Amino acid sequence: MRLALTSAQAWQEAQVVMALRMMRLAGGGAIAQTEATRMVTEKGAALMEAASTLAMGGSAQKVVRGYRTRVRANKRRLSR
Repeated sequence: MRLALTSAQAWQEAQVVMALRMMRLAGGGAIAQTEATRMVTEKGAALMEAASTLAMGGSAQKVVRGYRTRVRANKRRLSR
């Protein structure tokens, strides 16, 4: 049950970050290009981190916590 709740929270937080990123990308220019590059790079890094966590015997809960940490950091950064 805890995993379901944590996953739902991560989904909601990710929706906010997606909206903030879309606004930044819609602005165009160098800021949008930097954000697009960062977004793609972060996704690859997050995938590698999740895969290594699972490969080393980590739980799905630990993977979701890692994603939430990254998402919250992006929300803070994009909200400024």
